[in-house]
Amino acid sequence: QVQLVESGGGLVQAGDSLRLSCAASTRTFSWYSMGWFRQAPGKEREFVAAISRSDGSTYYADSVKGRFTISRDNARNTVYLQMNSLKPEDTAVYFCAAGPVAHTIAGQYDYWGQGTQVTVSS
Repeated sequence: QVQLVESGGGLVQAGDSLRLSCAASTRTFSWYSMGWFRQAPGKEREFVAAISRSDGSTYYADSVKGRFTISRDNARNTVYLQMNSLKPEDTAVYFCAAGPVAHTIAGQYDYWGQGTQVTVSS
């Protein structure tokens, strides 16, 4: 069982930056590919970014490419999401997830955190 705890969310203005963290309670963190997803009110959960367990390859949704950066620190069992140039449409609850492969589909991940709220005002 892997427990994931997100942190770093908050209320910011458009154009600001935030860095989300997701700490994993497992000694085998490096075995997992990690993903970030988000869900806005009334909308389905959508893929944001993922990083593979093998070579650290990264993948991004078109809507965040060039603004968000996913990274991982296996020594700290933590994955990060650096979010720059935030827009009001980035407002959502952000979830991290762990699974065997870096994937854009939420169902491919086995473990999920509780989420952290990000609100971007215009």
